[in-house]
Amino acid sequence: MNGITMLKVEHLSCGYGKTEVIHDLSFQVKAGERLCILGPNGCGKTTLLRALAGVILWQGHVEADGDALCELSSKQRAKKIALMSQFSRTAFDYTVYEAVMLGRYAHRREGLFLVETAVDREAVEEALRRAGVWELREQSMTKLSGGQLQRVFLARAFAQNPSIILLDEPANHLDLRCQALLLENLRDWTADGKRCVVGVFHDISLALAFADTALLLEEGRKLACGPVEELDKKQLDRLYGMDVRGYMKKMYGRWE
Repeated sequence: MNGITMLKVEHLSCGYGKTEVIHDLSFQVKAGERLCILGPNGCGKTTLLRALAGVILWQGHVEADGDALCELSSKQRAKKIALMSQFSRTAFDYTVYEAVMLGRYAHRREGLFLVETAVDREAVEEALRRAGVWELREQSMTKLSGGQLQRVFLARAFAQNPSIILLDEPANHLDLRCQALLLENLRDWTADGKRCVVGVFHDISLALAFADTALLLEEGRKLACGPVEELDKKQLDRLYGMDVRGYMKKMYGRWE
């Protein structure tokens, strides 16, 4: 991490209709940082990502790579932030290559026809290879398994070439090998110190293997935020209403 703030969130509140889910939330993510968001079901993790991606309305102040999100067009925002959602779906019979090429939309010139450029094709190939789905490029999206779809949507996020990737349960449907490759890819993607990743995980062990910083959400409010090695066991226990460390040691003790 180089100390440059890549994502700044100040006094963010959001929700659905008259129901506020996230309450006056503030935190920052530095360039090169990988932040995991932890909390029980219903605490607002996915809602927070949807607000940051511009999917739902929010109040407060958010800056991405130095620019206020409220002042950016949808295309400009797409160059800053990509969201890989656990609810991603494809409504058309695209090939994998075509689906990932959609991630290049924000980089196309305005006009009647959107023509693929050599830069677009290079970015898509690199993204497909990085996500481990290059061999599937001619396959129909409708014929892929859940795990394969997850990797294709990750490739589309890479192809979008944003400064910030938001990940909502990115390891869903992935086997152990693919989970390990996912974490390795994300570490490599942030290694140049010019990007950051914010991820929501239910698997705490996977989250802590992925992240260097953790944001603990309790009923839409920040319980704590800091380096993962400084996580307070009592705060984790409070957050999940159980002895988290004891449970983890019991589960993984089978391998000793």
